[in-house]
Amino acid sequence: MAQQAPLLRADELNVSFGGLRVLQAVSLEVDEGEVLGVIGPNGAGKTTLFNTICGFVRPDSGALSFDGRRLLPRPHRLTRLGIARTLQGLGLFPNLSALDNVVAGATHRSRTGPVGALLASPWAERHELRLRDQAMDMLEQLGIADAAHRPCASLPYGIRKRAALARALISEPRLLLLDEPAVGLSATEITELADIVRGLRQRTTVMLVEHHMEFVMNLCDRLVVLDFGEVIATGTPAQVREDPAVQRAYLGEAVAADA
Repeated sequence: MAQQAPLLRADELNVSFGGLRVLQAVSLEVDEGEVLGVIGPNGAGKTTLFNTICGFVRPDSGALSFDGRRLLPRPHRLTRLGIARTLQGLGLFPNLSALDNVVAGATHRSRTGPVGALLASPWAERHELRLRDQAMDMLEQLGIADAAHRPCASLPYGIRKRAALARALISEPRLLLLDEPAVGLSATEITELADIVRGLRQRTTVMLVEHHMEFVMNLCDRLVVLDFGEVIATGTPAQVREDPAVQRAYLGEAVAADA
């Protein structure tokens, strides 16, 4: 029986900024339905890797493929390709409600267009109402429906993070990229977030960058470890925890002692 091809593949990615090599021959695979974590110390190249996948950074060499096809990403076309990303800075419109922010994440699914909007056709109105209903369902699934009509600027940080996640999910991505999803959250919120991400396996593949080690160790199916722009380890959390190179580079004695 043939092995299923990975959903996302990176082959020998090299990225330099002003002569400084930030990614060095980075190769990895993300399988459909898994939660893959990318970890490493500050400056290891994690965010650059995400930015390269999203098209914000062009690699000097190497290739990306998505669903078996060459991926030449452009940031404004990511959702049409089936890729969505949350940002460290959330990127929400502060004066819009949580609901309107989520609806904004489904713009590629809106077929109204400028002509339809001007004419306000019944079909266009029905379509937009369906999007709002779906956005409200997403907020309910993430437990923040009570905040749907409040401006995002007035919401606690943890709720805003869930609104940003809902906005990414409304585009129905095949691959969801989460950029430090646990940062700034309380211990209770991190536990709740882990449960939410586990539940996403039925609808999407997740790739995340995160510094919170307990979070990634308990959540991810596999981990990729970067150090100085190079992949130094790939494997299950248990395998990575025991890898001496990882312990030296990032995890340290505290993680080894937890084993």
